[in-house]
Amino acid sequence: MLSKESFAQPIYNNCSDALYLCPLVVENVTNYDATKTLCAGCEDDFNYCFTPTNSIWMKFETNALGGNVNVNFNNVTIEIAPNQGTEMQATIVQAIAPCDASTYTQIGSCEFAAAGNFVLSATGLLPNTTYYIVVNGATNAPATIPAQATMDISVSGNGVQRIPPGLALFVPSNLICAGEPQLFSAYAGDCPDTTDYYWYINDQLVAVTQSNDFETSALKNGDVLSVTTTCFEYCIVEIADTSAPFAVVTITVDAGPDFTINAGGSVVLQGSTSESSHFWTPSFTLNNPGLLSPIAQPDETTYYYLSATNGACTVTDEAVVYVNDKLSITNTFTPNGDGYNDTWEIPSLEQYSNCFVEIYDRWGQSIFQTTGYNAKKAWDGKHKGKLLEAGVYFYVIEVRDPDFTEPIRGSLTMIR
Repeated sequence: MLSKESFAQPIYNNCSDALYLCPLVVENVTNYDATKTLCAGCEDDFNYCFTPTNSIWMKFETNALGGNVNVNFNNVTIEIAPNQGTEMQATIVQAIAPCDASTYTQIGSCEFAAAGNFVLSATGLLPNTTYYIVVNGATNAPATIPAQATMDISVSGNGVQRIPPGLALFVPSNLICAGEPQLFSAYAGDCPDTTDYYWYINDQLVAVTQSNDFETSALKNGDVLSVTTTCFEYCIVEIADTSAPFAVVTITVDAGPDFTINAGGSVVLQGSTSESSHFWTPSFTLNNPGLLSPIAQPDETTYYYLSATNGACTVTDEAVVYVNDKLSITNTFTPNGDGYNDTWEIPSLEQYSNCFVEIYDRWGQSIFQTTGYNAKKAWDGKHKGKLLEAGVYFYVIEVRDPDFTEPIRGSLTMIR
């Protein structure tokens, strides 16, 4: 015999607090100390099958197809007490307005005098519909007190049976390049409502997303990615999927240090890589873009990119060649006595009073040199007082300033 003191009034004493039953999940319930709600149209205001006196409430929801449902009552244990009933009562109702007895329709079978285990059956239930189960203790003669009992209750049948939901993780490729962002997606099937997606690398939580996409560049060789989410508002089901281990390809590329050169100068780039296939871009100011150490002679500051590939992955690194353009050096002048452009002037060089300028002819003979260069010292196209022939000449300028660590070399054309 069960002791009444072992139980308190159940929460599901009221229809509004009805216990949600998940398909095939057994719930242990009791109507000990349950009461009747008294008011016109309230939850217990009906008299078909039985008249409620100490009712408890459960509910279930049909699936997207609807169909047949059984409500199973097992391990029914009725309290034996003086003047107390020894039978249980139960039925299924559909409510147009939840818990409003004036909108109820009794569905399926009705049990009004169960002394042990029993089953309620209903056929052809509507899809996606909530149905209520009301359980009551009978006051069978000669008793005057309603029966009280504990029991196990569950729902089954094709009307509530769910297609098991699943989750599929989409992986573009299990061969990935180290450091490259990879976008992954998770697709839920037979899951009417998903929650957040939880993403794990090697079982360590790394991200929570509301969408089904996840991007990362943190994967390493041998890592495993997995994702989980849940389905259904009630009777929540967790679904998950896991990738195969990733093969992460690592390519080492180093474009080398940055350089600063003077306008007209050149520098040897210092690239390195673990791969035999490599190239530099842009290539038009390089003597050979296929070399790891090509000669660069840019006219302006240029970003050079060294790329290496193994066929599956390509990795790029950059080096910058800064061109010091504080000096603007013209490459033509016309010493024809017209008073215009008669000397080779370099106005920006005047600020470097200790500079040294030397000019050579095409045979390498020095024909002009000066320390300091301004309008008064500008070359007028003469050597030893004689005007030279028109043509191409060559110059070397030592600026002798920390900003110019290398001589500036170039060509100059004299036009007559």
